[in-house]
Amino acid sequence: MVPPPNHQATQQFLSSVLSQRGPSALPYTEDTKWLIRQHLLSLIAAYPSLESKTATFTHNDGRSVNLLQADGTIPMPFQGVTYNIPIIIWLMESYPRHPPCVYVNPTRDMIIKRPHPYVNPSGLVSVPYLHNWIYPSSNLVDLVRELSPIFGRDPPLYSQPCANPNPSPSHSSPNYAANPSNLSHSSSFASVGPTGGHVGYPRPMNRPYPPSPYVGSSGGAPGRPQTEDAAEVYKRNAINKIVETVHGDIMQLRKAREVEMEGLFSAQAALRTREEEINKGLKEMQEEKEGLEAQLQVVLMNTDVLEAWVRENDGKMKVNKGNLDVDSVLECIDSLSKQMLDCTSTDLAIEDVVYSLDKAVQEGAVPFDQYLRNVRLLSREQFFHRATAAKVRAGQMQAQVASMAARAPHYAS
Repeated sequence: MVPPPNHQATQQFLSSVLSQRGPSALPYTEDTKWLIRQHLLSLIAAYPSLESKTATFTHNDGRSVNLLQADGTIPMPFQGVTYNIPIIIWLMESYPRHPPCVYVNPTRDMIIKRPHPYVNPSGLVSVPYLHNWIYPSSNLVDLVRELSPIFGRDPPLYSQPCANPNPSPSHSSPNYAANPSNLSHSSSFASVGPTGGHVGYPRPMNRPYPPSPYVGSSGGAPGRPQTEDAAEVYKRNAINKIVETVHGDIMQLRKAREVEMEGLFSAQAALRTREEEINKGLKEMQEEKEGLEAQLQVVLMNTDVLEAWVRENDGKMKVNKGNLDVDSVLECIDSLSKQMLDCTSTDLAIEDVVYSLDKAVQEGAVPFDQYLRNVRLLSREQFFHRATAAKVRAGQMQAQVASMAARAPHYAS
């Protein structure tokens, strides 16, 4: 997938491919996608000759994955002339926490210089900036800025002689090694200008570059033998495998800890609910305790009164030794009680007399006018006795409250 060349279309392209979900999603972590987008936009803004794309990358172990890449050319100043070096910058799955993979991408008429201190025969670039990559300060713009002067001091590509349009590495390499003067005057970027006989990659390029032969990190250029050490490849694969395993273990541990934290949060919420219920129950028990203490005070006061009455009457029984007068069994404790007893007994007696008069009138034993006169007199007397009983009852209530108030400090202590 290749986006349009303008900057706005590049922004839309990156936003689209980085927001995809499901099987077609790019293998970058969600917390780094925004930084990846900013790195590519800054790189294309600084070097418009580069384009952001998505392509299939094949690892050394045969795995294929769809990754982002920056494909195009970067400027290379060499002896006063600026040339364009074709490169591909692959953003690996662990980018930007780990450096990208950079390849020089020679066309059919270009050959990789052998040996080169920073480019191996398969085109893989290895410069100090990649080895010293620091997340999150390292970025693609600074990487390309370091590549340009390094390639300017020692160009990694040179053009093949026109006499042999399809030279093999066995023909071109010996020519390069055996005839350095020919390299410096005819096949190197240093000796030829934009109008020289063996044109390298002068700026600007008027024709598009062919597809890169470096699809994977283990793929070499067509026609060139693979010279990478097998031990180094095995070591690199082992390190990558260990890193992936550790990363997977960390993700599993993180998920387990998140589940454990969720359980702890749920337990904490349950404990808080129980704490509220316990506090509520404790408050209710405290109120119930206070009510029971108040009731206990009343019971103690009543017990004291009853015990005093029992002691007093027990003494009377010992004095009389069983010879008790029925009328003197109950005695009033004070004058108010005696007055209340008199009023109540008189009231009930008048009630009985009126009932008897009703019976006598019905039987004809008492004349009706005499019945009315007697009922009027008895009712008047009964009214006065009932009014007196009400006043006496109010006085008794006041006396009882005063007595309880006087005894309360004694029981509280």
